[in-house]
Amino acid sequence: GGDGTVAAAVAAGFERREARVTGPLGEPVTAAWALRDGTAVVEMAEASGLQLLPEGTFAPLTSTTYGSGEVIAAALDAGARTIVFGVGGSATTDGGAGMLAALGARFLDARGEPVGPGGGPLASLASADLSGLDPRLADVEIVLASDVNNPLTGPTGAPAVYGPQKGATEQDVAELDAALAHYAKVLAQSADVGPSALDHAQAPGAGAAGGIGYGALVGLGASFRPGIDVMLDVLGFAPALGRATLVITGEGSLDEQTLHGKAPAGVAAAARAAGVDVVAVCGRLALPPETLGKAGIRRAYALTDVEPDVARCIADAGPILEDVAARIAADFLS
Repeated sequence: GGDGTVAAAVAAGFERREARVTGPLGEPVTAAWALRDGTAVVEMAEASGLQLLPEGTFAPLTSTTYGSGEVIAAALDAGARTIVFGVGGSATTDGGAGMLAALGARFLDARGEPVGPGGGPLASLASADLSGLDPRLADVEIVLASDVNNPLTGPTGAPAVYGPQKGATEQDVAELDAALAHYAKVLAQSADVGPSALDHAQAPGAGAAGGIGYGALVGLGASFRPGIDVMLDVLGFAPALGRATLVITGEGSLDEQTLHGKAPAGVAAAARAAGVDVVAVCGRLALPPETLGKAGIRRAYALTDVEPDVARCIADAGPILEDVAARIAADFLS
């Protein structure tokens, strides 16, 4: 569901579309999304991702998901009946408030003024009104696709687990966690959502991408599915698997995180069920053969096995990957 989701859909035959939207710092950015036969693939990182921040610049308290809502609106304008909403790689921790605001929700402080962008200002939230959400959302299926199942707040919530990688200090994390908890409480008191807002805050995926998962669940009526399961369906993996004698999957670092919902684990599980061998290609390998085997991966090939210097692996990944491919061909296809 993170970076590259739209590119994967386009590679599988979806039409690439673009929308000019609000970036995480409030500046205009061009976000890509994809459409085919009434199904849109929207990647929040295209509008609200870390990739859009200038190098060394972070705004953990004020970065916004407003642009992600604008991309969803673009998909609605194009007539999408199903929206696959891939979330990951975010620069934001605003609980999806910005996204909902872009789609018509109102978040007001005690003076009746809109709260500022980002998760930090949600501490001053006094009322939430979701009655103005785009009415077309009621007729669209929205699937929240993510590879994380964290809740919104707490020790395993969005601020604590993912805030530091977005530049949040220990104090920022505490502030964001309290602000998001308050946000959920205000939504629970609103006529549009009610007590279910607190249940949604603990639901798997609520903490995805700085809590935008929560906004999608509580405000858009989204259903949560592991990102890899969604993308295998969208990309037509099953028919391709039926024609395959070998499946090659991959990831930058093949490690313990891979086993918890990442793409290679999902690909391997599906291929193993069909009785097709799977090998993995990675930049770095941190799993022993027995663990790979249990995951359904027969063998892994690391770029660092060809070139131990990590800097060279990054700089010359293409040629090194070709060497790895030759090894796979010699081992499995000859």
